[in-house]
Amino acid sequence: MATSIAARFSRKAAASASASAFSGFRSFVTEAAKMISPSSDRVKWDYRGQRKIIPLGQWVPKVAVDAYVAPNVVLAGQVTVNDGASVWNGCVLRGDLNKITVGFCSNVQERCVIHAAWSSPTGLPAETSIERFVTIGAYSLLRSCTIEPECIIGQHSILMEGSLVETHSILEAGSVVPPGRRIPTGELWAGNPARFVRVLTHEETLEIPKLAVAINDLSKEHFSEFLPYSTAYLEVEKLKKSLGITI
Repeated sequence: MATSIAARFSRKAAASASASAFSGFRSFVTEAAKMISPSSDRVKWDYRGQRKIIPLGQWVPKVAVDAYVAPNVVLAGQVTVNDGASVWNGCVLRGDLNKITVGFCSNVQERCVIHAAWSSPTGLPAETSIERFVTIGAYSLLRSCTIEPECIIGQHSILMEGSLVETHSILEAGSVVPPGRRIPTGELWAGNPARFVRVLTHEETLEIPKLAVAINDLSKEHFSEFLPYSTAYLEVEKLKKSLGITI
């Protein structure tokens, strides 16, 4: 009996001690929060962000004046985006091993990944070359391939090392072109691996550059919404004024 009474008193004492300790900790946190007040000099903006242009060694990506490159695109190394071309949101063009070229009035749509290997096992050029009036569908993957003028690559397509798509050709969405495969001019291919479907009509080949031009016109509307320079210079001017620097 005496043992149970002593145990009951010890539990009550432990509970009251823990409650008082928690109350003391809470009051300490409250007082500490009152002592921490945001400074009026604290920077209100956030400079964190994704770098669009990434130089690698001696190689710096080159973007033409009238080319549209979305703000969250990554261009690294030996990348050239020519006049009238457009690279849309979320694309990654990684030219760390070899050259990547996006030709005149061509477009690389959302979430595409383009890379180039050191060398091609087929002996063909290892650089990735996208020539003029080419449309690359969204979510496509290109590696060390050559796409001649006026072609359409459907979305979610994969072009492997050394593959060649000749002019006036179309790849259906989801096509996979194996290494070294050649898509002859004026043909429609589809499938995994890509296989011949039929010969394109003359009217269909005429529509290929029209699609590229239409996307180029659309990119101009997006281009007008973004300044070619940042607004960080405004903060620099404000800092110089506060420090009394006249230069």
